Amino acid sequence: QVQLVEFGGGLVQPGGSLRLSCTASGIISFIYEMGWYRQAPGKQRELVASITRGGSTEYADSVKGRFTISRDNADNTVYLQMDSLRPEETAVYYCYVDRFPRPARAAHDYWGQGTQVTVSS
Repeated sequence: QVQLVEFGGGLVQPGGSLRLSCTASGIISFIYEMGWYRQAPGKQRELVASITRGGSTEYADSVKGRFTISRDNADNTVYLQMDSLRPEETAVYYCYVDRFPRPARAAHDYWGQGTQVTVSS
């Protein structure tokens, strides 16, 4: 059984920062890719950022230059540093892990429970 536990959501003012973390625990010895999605009310879930075991990263165009994804392979933890947050980025943020490289349309292996991020004054 693998569990992903997320921390770091909350309420922040526009222009502020938050740091999310997600730790994978259980019977999992190798993680290829980790990342974050978000889902705002009434909208589809969208990929925010991803990072491979080797450190290659990808970001949604809307967050480039403001968000930074990183990971600690020893602790199976992924982080998302979010700066200059905007109200439209209010959403539930979900982490995921993939044990191996997957085809583009395949589902991710494991998901976190989600953490609420609210950007409001």
